[in-house]
Amino acid sequence: MNKTIGLLAHVDAGKTTFAEQVLFTTNSIKNKGRVDYKNSFLDNHSIERERGITIFSEQANFQYNGSKYYLIDTPGHIDFSPEMERALKVMDYAILIISAVEGIQAYTETLWHLLRMHNIPTFIFINKIDRVGSDLEKLILEIRKQFTVDIFYVDDVLRTEGLREHQIEFIADRDENILEAYFNGTYTVEGCVDSLRFLIKQNKLFPIFSGSALQDIGVKAFLDNLDYLTYTDYSEIDEFSGRVYKVKYDERGSRISYIKATAGVLKVKDQIKVSDEEDAVEKINQIRIYNGNKYITTDKVVAGEIFGVTGLTRFNAGDVIGEVGEKSTYDMVPTLKSKVIFDKLLNEKEVLSYFKILEDEDPSLNVVWDDSLKEIQIHVMGTIQLEVLKKVVEERFKIDIEFGPCEILYKETIQSETVGYGHFEPLKHYAEVHIKLEPGERNQGIKFENLCHVDDLIVGHQNLIKAHIFEKDHKGILIGAPITDIKISLLNGRAHNKHTSGGDFREATLRALRQGLEKANSRILEPYYRFRIEVQLEQMGRIISDMEKLSSQCEPPIIEGDKVIIFGRGPVSKLMNYGMEFINISNGRGRINFIFDGYDLCHNEEEVISKSAYDKKADIEYTSSSVFCSKGQSFIVDGSKAESYMHCLH
Repeated sequence: MNKTIGLLAHVDAGKTTFAEQVLFTTNSIKNKGRVDYKNSFLDNHSIERERGITIFSEQANFQYNGSKYYLIDTPGHIDFSPEMERALKVMDYAILIISAVEGIQAYTETLWHLLRMHNIPTFIFINKIDRVGSDLEKLILEIRKQFTVDIFYVDDVLRTEGLREHQIEFIADRDENILEAYFNGTYTVEGCVDSLRFLIKQNKLFPIFSGSALQDIGVKAFLDNLDYLTYTDYSEIDEFSGRVYKVKYDERGSRISYIKATAGVLKVKDQIKVSDEEDAVEKINQIRIYNGNKYITTDKVVAGEIFGVTGLTRFNAGDVIGEVGEKSTYDMVPTLKSKVIFDKLLNEKEVLSYFKILEDEDPSLNVVWDDSLKEIQIHVMGTIQLEVLKKVVEERFKIDIEFGPCEILYKETIQSETVGYGHFEPLKHYAEVHIKLEPGERNQGIKFENLCHVDDLIVGHQNLIKAHIFEKDHKGILIGAPITDIKISLLNGRAHNKHTSGGDFREATLRALRQGLEKANSRILEPYYRFRIEVQLEQMGRIISDMEKLSSQCEPPIIEGDKVIIFGRGPVSKLMNYGMEFINISNGRGRINFIFDGYDLCHNEEEVISKSAYDKKADIEYTSSSVFCSKGQSFIVDGSKAESYMHCLH
């Protein structure tokens, strides 16, 4: 049985130490490494060992009781959370590690939230119970209160010791069949265990264990229970399907696509279908089974296995192969941007190509060349990520770079419905596009609907228009920020049997989109945090006052003895630097957790517009003007007047 298990934790909760102990216990490694000794098996990159944190998701393999396990160690710092979230999509189960000393920390709450959103069955391991200051009972109550009441504490090996009476009652409360059998006295322990496995798989029950990874307390018992309570049912009979969760370039520059096989069998030299176009296939040249930074090659892999392949160039992280579902979407998105600063003697195209390689490995970087500013811009989660990127570029590409200060990554949307018109007809070219723009649901991105009839425009041209809508981020008209949360409907269009060529519909589509944006009521969106603050009761007034000054809204406080818990929501731009001040206010005894809560209307829109000084007319990359042709001569019509020149009925 193939099982993929993910490891997740807040920084310093002991995740890497736990991974070392598991691999050592299962004889996957001969010697246990340590973070402080800079020799851990999965933190094998020099930057990880230097900093003592996990930055890149890596996998290790081990055999246990006849099952093959793929253990994925994920980053524990929020700056590298996109890397972590991409790995979630291929996990069968997750292990969330929480320190018994520090308890539920800021990133722990984010991880729990993501695990629930992605429906990953989760085991909780409370680590460091041997440390001074650990309070297991208090932490379990905290988990029950902040996460879920459906927790199931296990302090023995269920395979050999069996279930206790109170555990059977706990299961019966969540399974009607077991409950009925319990009252009738006809239940069996085996039936209760099967129910327990199913409840875990369905995210209805979450087992909790405790121990010390460093001192090897409870890890072997945890492994036995993990193996006993987990199962997968992958089929090797069906046609091959899989999900790409990571792309990486090896030391020779070969592009490695990391795939989780979800069905069937894949062999070397097999051809993978890229799209519905005829002959749109790529060939598998090599299959690698990775264990840390080393690998072995194999001729074939089967459902449930995780592996790397060479030969694929058109599949990116989140893409699916075969019938496995939709392309992955992610919630951990950067809210900051920065510009790349480099020696002007360097070739800017070459530097851009290096960052495009990094973007291939981490799509959240969203690398762009801003032609108006003549600079490379990237999206990031925070300053630690920039420090790591600087080191990565230096090591891999042998160039020295710096980054500009982090700035908030704003977006734009519309609040009114309009229709955009675009026409592109220089000599021997022809395309016309009519699209409707409507406000979309918040944080849902760009949605597309096709309302055009095939009598007006063939399906191929309709698909071209849709492709151009999604080919890149499109700039808004207020500050040139990417547009989002807009529903775009194709209403009508026209082509010419002789003169329409490939790029004509791209030109017409972009002009129609820009023309529509210029007529709509545009607004700026900014990223928001949802926060949870826990402080002493006497500090409540100060905290609420601070939140008001930071343009944040607080919910009614929850008073618990001499402490108060405050939930609320506010702009990232105001809250991002509050951490150090909070430590001083709470004398280091308070807790503050931030979770990204999507985008919403900007709290200081006029100030942001003024600071941006974006000139929509001067942006030569975007125009709302249309190009028409009369008597063999092309002429340009300003977007404000273009509608009356259109050829289609409207």
